[in-house]
Amino acid sequence: MKKEQHIIPDSAIKGIATGLIMMAVFTSLWAGIGYGGLKDTGYWFVLIIFPALSVLFVVNAIKLFNAAKHFPKLTSEADIAEEKRMGKWFGIIFGTEGLGIFIGINVVINLGHPELTMPVLALVVGLHFFPLAKVFKRTIDYYLATWSTVIAILSIALSLNKTLTQSGVFTLLGIGIGIATSCYGIYMITEGKRLYRLQIG
Repeated sequence: MKKEQHIIPDSAIKGIATGLIMMAVFTSLWAGIGYGGLKDTGYWFVLIIFPALSVLFVVNAIKLFNAAKHFPKLTSEADIAEEKRMGKWFGIIFGTEGLGIFIGINVVINLGHPELTMPVLALVVGLHFFPLAKVFKRTIDYYLATWSTVIAILSIALSLNKTLTQSGVFTLLGIGIGIATSCYGIYMITEGKRLYRLQIG
């Protein structure tokens, strides 16, 4: 029985490569937030893993951009329409995320809780993974959404009841969300390699 040929468009590989660049940036940003909480302690060195992973993500992104030339371009009208649909919803979700962050931050500041700025930002980031999961049909997005949302809500609660100082909240958020973006990047590397093997054999 002949093995079924998998046809993977170059846009799929470029999409993963672009995602890796984004995860490299976001992982570094959250590591920076975590450093803000740990800089006065002797434990900041644990954050070194995040910049290291960011470099790994960029290196693999470059490899995938180069590998994309071995993949065919979309020719089917149905595939092109589906790609446009996903691109449209991706833009809508990120636009909504930006608006949500703006509104959320302004709400907590006007309520007299500027210390909740970062936790609210993290909450919106976590929530935006839920619609992404549906648009791209990826189960991992649900796990990352749940994890990030729980970390954000926990940081809000621990900040309000004074269990954690602002440095403690930064540490929790930086490490917690950094783990999420790192896991996403590792998933993308694995997925990119899987698709490459399917195409090249």
